Amino acid sequence: MSHAPETTTQPGDIARLISYVALFAVSAGLFVEAAIIPTSRFEVLGAGAFPMMVHGVLMALLALAIIRSLRTIPAQAYAAFPSVALRWARDKRLVIVTFLFLAVYLSVMPLLGYPLATLGFLLVLTATLAPKTPASMAVTVVLALAFSFGLNWLFAEVFNVFLPRGS
Repeated sequence: MSHAPETTTQPGDIARLISYVALFAVSAGLFVEAAIIPTSRFEVLGAGAFPMMVHGVLMALLALAIIRSLRTIPAQAYAAFPSVALRWARDKRLVIVTFLFLAVYLSVMPLLGYPLATLGFLLVLTATLAPKTPASMAVTVVLALAFSFGLNWLFAEVFNVFLPRGS
């Protein structure tokens, strides 16, 4: 019975390794941010204790996954990765466009506020991805209005939580 690590030639394993490293870096950054959350005099652990525990466990699991990936990925998989990554990006271009729209949405929300930024995001995204029929465009407009101005009203009036208003 051998306990030798399994090997694979899948370039997807390289992408998985890169995602582990990226998630580790993000989790480490969030751990540091949680550590600087001020504590109140009424709490023993402080507001950042739970996020620090979550990100600490996540970093430990990701470190184990990184080590395991490094042990099991053969050298030839690294050579095949660029061509496979380009093919994947071409095949998944709508997913990439969606994330680019999301990045623009999140970056303009402080300027425009939640209602306008969400309305624009939903209109552009659904107009890009949905069928181009009059009925689907009407549904798009109704849903965009409901999820932008409707949710803003709901949170403000019912929950007394105010979403970003913009500058």
